[in-house]
Amino acid sequence: MKVACVGGGPAGLYLSILLKRQDPSHDITVHERDPEGSTYGWGVTYWRGLYDRLHEQDPESARALDGDSVRWRDGVAHVRDLTARHSGDQGHGIGRHRLLEILAARARELGVRLEYEREITADDLPAGADLVVAADGVRSALRTRHAAHFGTEVTAGRNPYVWLGTTKVFDAFTFAFVETDHGWIWCYGYGYGPERSTCVIECAPETWTGLGLDRASEDDGRALLEQLFAGVLDGHPLLGRAGGTPWQTFRTLTNRTWYRDNLVLLGDAAHTTHYSIGAGTTLALEDAIALAAALREHSALPQALARYERERTAALLPVQSAARYSAQWYENLPRYVRLPPERMFALLGQRHSPLLPHVPPQLYYRLDRAAGQLEPLRRFKSWLGPRVARTVHARALAARE
Repeated sequence: MKVACVGGGPAGLYLSILLKRQDPSHDITVHERDPEGSTYGWGVTYWRGLYDRLHEQDPESARALDGDSVRWRDGVAHVRDLTARHSGDQGHGIGRHRLLEILAARARELGVRLEYEREITADDLPAGADLVVAADGVRSALRTRHAAHFGTEVTAGRNPYVWLGTTKVFDAFTFAFVETDHGWIWCYGYGYGPERSTCVIECAPETWTGLGLDRASEDDGRALLEQLFAGVLDGHPLLGRAGGTPWQTFRTLTNRTWYRDNLVLLGDAAHTTHYSIGAGTTLALEDAIALAAALREHSALPQALARYERERTAALLPVQSAARYSAQWYENLPRYVRLPPERMFALLGQRHSPLLPHVPPQLYYRLDRAAGQLEPLRRFKSWLGPRVARTVHARALAARE
């Protein structure tokens, strides 16, 4: 099969690796519009479950990934001058640049052609390809040309955020919540290498404008943020990226269908989930695993793409729900932030729950503690949450009509 993969991010590169491992006779080219070595973002996160899956699929690239990753088990929340620390599952962080280096080297080793600084448009698709993979990101040109067919929907979030780096190396997944005269502002920080961490900063729109971040230059804005988060940065600077690091609001993207003839969507071109659950890279790689498996098990392309779509849309439903509730938790931060830090941190860990928005936080905390000890109450809580959420959603839709 001749495969043209448009986009040299993690999803496209990993798909090319898996397809070459399945059948070395596949003719695979990855087309990337940017120069090799240039990328956006700082570090990405993943968890042990993904590593185990990657090791099953391609042990060599998995070992390289593991060797260059940092690990943590603790999560730390700072609220004003109070701190809470919890231990949990092991998390991993790796620089996006290093991740792409590992995957590109492995793809080349297997015989994949990588063409950088080669932009593919909907009017200039690679000739003769049996399969064209749109792995060209959230603003996918190939998907946009057929947006009506794909049923593309984009929903903008409420809170502005900015994705920065720092030379402060966090030893745990770190949250810091700072109260200002204009409302709360907070950051998520995690290490991804021996000298760098990612630091995502978010706040409500009124806080953003009240602090003047909507009008400040990048340098002045970062200087203000360094002052606000001095307690966790320990004097280290915040870093932007070449070409600018704008504030933005998160865009949740969904598609009704994921393929059209021999064109199929992969990764962010197919879906996005709010960054607060840290699942973007994991979902992109899982897309690649599912698509490669579908192509291996079905010789007819339409059947393979239909299976891929069914499998991945079903797998995404709970993740997208969790991401939606996670984003809403932060958008309603004042509801939780004045709790004692250990209780707030406990509810931060429960932010994916569909029941939490509809129960007073103190009561939910007590119920959750009790459910941890009583199996019948735990089952009732799991049963009740989705039903409450569906009822509230139905009433909201009815009110709009």
